[in-house]
Amino acid sequence: MPAPLTLDLVPSQEEQMLREAVGGIAKRYGAAYMKACAEKDVPPTELWDELGSNGFLGVNLPEEYGGGGFGMTGLATVCEELAYNGITLALLVVGPAIAGSILVKHGTPEQKKTWLPGLAAATTRLAFAITESDAGSNSHNISTSAERTSDGTWKLNGQKTFISGVEHAHGILMVARARMDNGKLGLPLLFIVDADAPGLTRSDIPTTVPWAEHQWTLFLDDVEVSDDRLIGGDTGGLAAVFDGLNPERLMAAGGSVGAAKAAIDQAAEYARTRVVFDTPIGAHQAIAHPLAECYVEYHQAKLLTQKACALYDAGDPLAGEFSNMAKFAAADIAVKAADRAIQTHGGNGMTAEYGLTDMWLGARLAQIAPVSREMILNNIAMHSLGLPKSY
Repeated sequence: MPAPLTLDLVPSQEEQMLREAVGGIAKRYGAAYMKACAEKDVPPTELWDELGSNGFLGVNLPEEYGGGGFGMTGLATVCEELAYNGITLALLVVGPAIAGSILVKHGTPEQKKTWLPGLAAATTRLAFAITESDAGSNSHNISTSAERTSDGTWKLNGQKTFISGVEHAHGILMVARARMDNGKLGLPLLFIVDADAPGLTRSDIPTTVPWAEHQWTLFLDDVEVSDDRLIGGDTGGLAAVFDGLNPERLMAAGGSVGAAKAAIDQAAEYARTRVVFDTPIGAHQAIAHPLAECYVEYHQAKLLTQKACALYDAGDPLAGEFSNMAKFAAADIAVKAADRAIQTHGGNGMTAEYGLTDMWLGARLAQIAPVSREMILNNIAMHSLGLPKSY
């Protein structure tokens, strides 16, 4: 019988030290640094290198490959502390979280030896490409193809969209479907493709989110990939892909929890110090109660995220269900807290000085990506409640 799963509600000394160390670095950079990087169209190299050299970007990976061995619980903590200080690093999500988790579970010994130490040290950056414009959330319907050639290599053809951080990546985990002898597409496969591989081109997708990392449409025209870059073999690609989706949701949850707390703290500080008619505005229940309600929901989302991380790290089958619920709850409270912070600040909430509209925009994205709240509700209704499939 497996050991019972435990959830430590009192932070350990290691967790406290991790939070303080990451928070200390993040505070020195903050939202202003990230916005400057976005405006100058340069990567946040100094921040990335400092976090990486201290081992914070690979805390989830096994110690034998240079990681911290803290699992998703540790990496979600890092993501939370960064988000609290206005920092979002998409390559942290698609690299150590998604790609790292997939390689740990499905990589060959040689693939692990090749890629994991670099991910743990943050000297290797990997992106992740699954989304296609015509497939949406239906990952079974992707049309990017992979055809094995006579010499044993593969040729990839197709198109991907909304792929994060490709311009800073060394490689891309690319999801494609095997082309069968009858010409039809079969099982999903997963490859590591060099970001500068011949035949791989990209087009920037302009967005309004002020992030330093871009979104891209990728075009694959006979991109050649060697067989040693195939993860999970000829039949294990789907399992490998899905083992990367739960970490992605957990990172979204961790970041949303941190963003929610930042908005609540900023609003509460303003409500304590902004005096109108000789009284701090926080004395009025119309201001105080919505902030108090946000604080309760923030803690609910944080606990749900902690439980989801613990389930994932323990290899529990419920990890998928709780990763979805954590992402749902955390994204919703991040948006609600940012909106309430704007309302608390009144006209100041719309000024660049307070940065709340940027905060709201970043929080709002988490209700869409990496999976929409509607698709999460569909999943919970069908798999958790046993209701009929609605799509």
